[in-house]
Amino acid sequence: MFDLLSARSSENRARVLGLAGLMVAVIAAVDWWHPSYISLGFLYLFPIMILGTVLSWLPIVGTALLCAGLQEALGDLPSHEAAVRFILSTTGFSGTGLFVSESIRSRVLAARHVRQLEEQIQLRHDAEEQIHALIESSPAAILTIGSNGRILLANEAAQRLFAPGDAPLTGQRIGDYLPSLQSVVDATSSRVFRTTLQGKATRRNGEVFLAAVWFSTYATSNGSHVAAIVVDLSEDLRSREDLSLDQMLRHTRIVMSAIAHEIRNISSAVLVAHRNLSRMKALEGNDDFIALGTLIEGLEKLTEEELRPAATGGPATLDLSSILDDLRVVAEPGLAEHGIASSWPAPSDLPVVFADRHGLMQVFLNLVRNSERAMEASEVRHLRVAVSQDGSRVAVRFVDSGVGVPHPEQLFRPRWDARGQTGLGLYVSRAIMRSVGGDLVCEPVDRGASFVVSVRAVAPAGGREDG
Repeated sequence: MFDLLSARSSENRARVLGLAGLMVAVIAAVDWWHPSYISLGFLYLFPIMILGTVLSWLPIVGTALLCAGLQEALGDLPSHEAAVRFILSTTGFSGTGLFVSESIRSRVLAARHVRQLEEQIQLRHDAEEQIHALIESSPAAILTIGSNGRILLANEAAQRLFAPGDAPLTGQRIGDYLPSLQSVVDATSSRVFRTTLQGKATRRNGEVFLAAVWFSTYATSNGSHVAAIVVDLSEDLRSREDLSLDQMLRHTRIVMSAIAHEIRNISSAVLVAHRNLSRMKALEGNDDFIALGTLIEGLEKLTEEELRPAATGGPATLDLSSILDDLRVVAEPGLAEHGIASSWPAPSDLPVVFADRHGLMQVFLNLVRNSERAMEASEVRHLRVAVSQDGSRVAVRFVDSGVGVPHPEQLFRPRWDARGQTGLGLYVSRAIMRSVGGDLVCEPVDRGASFVVSVRAVAPAGGREDG
C-alpha cells in the first residue's frame, strides 16, 4: 500500500516530479504526432493528479496552465474557440490537481493522527501491563468491589489470603470474607473518601483472622466502587499476645521468688527449732516444740496463700464477644498446625462482663496451650470453647479430648519438676480471675478435661459498655 507519509519525502518527491514530467512530454509528443482532429489533451489530467500528491496549490496551477497551453498549441481550433477551451482546460486541470492535493493532505493528517493514537494506545497498554504486574506481584491483597458488593478484581495475594487453592474470588460477595467492608459498600454514597479499618475477616474454609484494610471509594458510571488493600495482622497479634504472656510469667516468677524466700526463712527457723529439740529428752511442754508446730502451721498457710498479682490495666467492663473473637484469631491457626479441630459455640449476644482484658486474654491463652499439650498423644484432637450464662455469671468452658487430669487436687498448686520447669500457669490464672471477682475451676468430665472460667456480668445481653 502506498505510504502517504513517505510519499512527500525528498527522494520520493523527485521521483514523482520526474514521472509527471515524463508523462507530460509523452502526451505532448503523441498529441503532436496524432491527427489534428483527435485531441489527447484530457490525458494531461493524469500527470496533474500525480503532481497533486506532492505539490502545493501554486505549482499545481502553474502546471495546469502549462498543460492547457500545450493542448492548445498542438491543436488546430480557431482562436476564439481555443481561448475558451484554454480557460476550461486550465480550470479543469487546476481543480483536479487541487482536489487530489487536498485529499492527500487530509489523508496525511489522518495517517499522522492514527499513528499518534497507536503510539498513545501502546503507551497506555504498557502502563496497564506495568500496573497489572505491580498488582499481581504485591504481597498485600488488593481488591476492587462494585456497588453491589461483588468482587470485581482480586490479585494473587488476595486469592492466597481468602481462598487458597479454591475458585477465583471474582464475582463473590465481599461480605462473606470482610463483613466490615461490606458495611462500607452498603453505606457508600457519591462522596469519595479514603480511610483504614481493622476487623475480623474469614477465609473460605471458615478460618478467622484479623485484617487491616486500607480502602478508598471512586465513582464510575455504574455507581461508587471501593478499592482496598488487605493485610493479615494475625501473626502480629499472636506475637503481641505471646510477648504479654512471657511478661506475665516473668512477673509471676518474681512473685514466686519472693514467696520462696519467705518459705526459706520459715524453713530455717524450723531447722533451728529442730536442732534445739533434738538435744532435749523431754518434748512435752517444751517451748521449742510448740514453736516448731506453730512454724509448720505458718508454712502450710503460706504455701496455700492465693497469689494476687496486680493487673496491668485494671479491671473494667468489657465486651466478651470481642475478646473471644481476638482469642479465636490468635489461637485457631496454632491449633490447626497441631492437627487440633476447634469449635466456638457462643450466643450471638453476650453480656458485658467485669474483668481485666489483658489478664482475661492471658488466662484463655494459657488454657488453650494447656489443651494443646494435653492432646499431643491423643488420636482424637478437639477443643471446644463454649459460652453460657447463668444469672449474673458468664462461664467460658474449655473442653478438650486430651489425657485428662490425673491429680485434680494438685492442679492449682505451684510446683517444680526435676527439669526446673514450673507449673504456675493455672495457679496464676486462677489468682487473676479471683482478683476481679471471677474464678477458674476444673469440672469433671468422662474424657479429657474441662476448665471453666467464670466472670461477673455487669449488663444484660445486648448491652455494650466501654471501660
